[in-house]
Amino acid sequence: MNKKMIGKLVGVLFFLEALFMLPAIAVCFVYGETGAPLRGFLWTVALLLALSGALYGVCAKATREFYAKEGFIIVALGWILLSAMGALPFYISGEIPHYVDAFFETVSGFTTTGASILTDVEAMSHGLLYWRSFTHWLGGMGMLVFLLAVVPTGKGAGYSIHLLRAESPGPSVGKMVPRMRQTASLLYKIYIVLTVLCVLFLLAGGMPLFDSLCTAFGTAGTGGFGIKNNSMADYSPYLQNVCTVFMALFGVNFSVYFLLLLREWRGALLDEELLLYGGIMLTAMFVIAADITPLFSGFGEAFHHASFTVSSVMTTTGFATEDFNLWPQLSRAILCILMVVGASAGSTGGGIKVARLLLLFKSLAAEVRRMLRPRSVNVVRVNGRVVKDEVLRGVNVYMAAYCAIAVASFLAVSVDDFSLETNLTAVLACFNNIGPGLDLVGPASNYSLFSTFSKVVLSLDMLLGRLEIFPIIVLFSRHTWNRTR
Repeated sequence: MNKKMIGKLVGVLFFLEALFMLPAIAVCFVYGETGAPLRGFLWTVALLLALSGALYGVCAKATREFYAKEGFIIVALGWILLSAMGALPFYISGEIPHYVDAFFETVSGFTTTGASILTDVEAMSHGLLYWRSFTHWLGGMGMLVFLLAVVPTGKGAGYSIHLLRAESPGPSVGKMVPRMRQTASLLYKIYIVLTVLCVLFLLAGGMPLFDSLCTAFGTAGTGGFGIKNNSMADYSPYLQNVCTVFMALFGVNFSVYFLLLLREWRGALLDEELLLYGGIMLTAMFVIAADITPLFSGFGEAFHHASFTVSSVMTTTGFATEDFNLWPQLSRAILCILMVVGASAGSTGGGIKVARLLLLFKSLAAEVRRMLRPRSVNVVRVNGRVVKDEVLRGVNVYMAAYCAIAVASFLAVSVDDFSLETNLTAVLACFNNIGPGLDLVGPASNYSLFSTFSKVVLSLDMLLGRLEIFPIIVLFSRHTWNRTR
């Protein structure tokens, strides 16, 4: 194992995190918050720079050998350490007095979950609110993807493909362009353009600049940290509609946008995952709207709130205009299913991904055909291409691991003795990076009621969900640390 290269990359990540805290420090000065919030950031930045310099100095002469094992380790370790350090401004400032709570909040930010322990969001200082929302934007596309996009790797560095595959969501990662660094750079360019467009549309609707930035960060990263206690309910229908559209757009596989840039309209618009994603979303919107119409003045208002909520839940953003915890059972059941399904592979959304659902359906159909005609050749095709058996096997293994972890986590948090609905949806909401669940963790509630033990379990669930399980398992596997590769 190339431990020096891992240490060197952790040092670079610490430096980037310190750099990304500078805008939050500027916000502190703009709003005159030069007391505890500013001290929290300054101490954290100083510590990050010191650790970065030490690690980079010790590991400067690291060899360039870098394999899949190192890729998984740096991704898992990097996310845990970035969350641990990113929690310090909240803790040092005293605005979140318990470190485990600060860690939970920061993990929720970086993993774009949006689950919060805060009972009064509006009481938090602007600088920390900005950092809290900005973690969504950083985690949406991934810090390691950003590193690949901006930091030269050199010829033969070998870690680009391993880092991108370990951090990117979905059953497989392909190259949009021949070089992995160019792929990472292109992903971030698309991400930035969509974010800027979101900010501009929000500003056009009269939303203040600070609110627009924080809301756009949460929308782009599909995170859902609001800066109001009522989430998006305090804003106008126009602003809510802007978020509805952009949440859905950020839940699309970014490869579709690449095809659109190449003007390959047919390949982009007839993408099977995109069609299934859109079909599920639109169907859920109309069914829920019909179900909740009696709660509103008419179908139009019901569809407005249903479309926002479905877009928010399916893309695992977590913004809310209404407390869907109070909706009829059919609507609540559909939303729970959407939590698990999630967004598209290669998007900033969470869940098991529509691509995996598509592969599972096609695998089931192929197996039925094989049973009916044992001698026939049955392969799974997506967008006209044959899916390799190793990809299908990976989907099956992922689903098995997903179910096992969900059950184990549910049993663990049940120690707190809350209702089955609270415990189950809390696990699903954190594991699928959605944020709000049902009952005591609904949109109008928070996670402060859970014990320290449960908050640690749910924090681990958020990391497992965002990194798609395997990097975390590899990090804590004893086989990883054996001398043999």
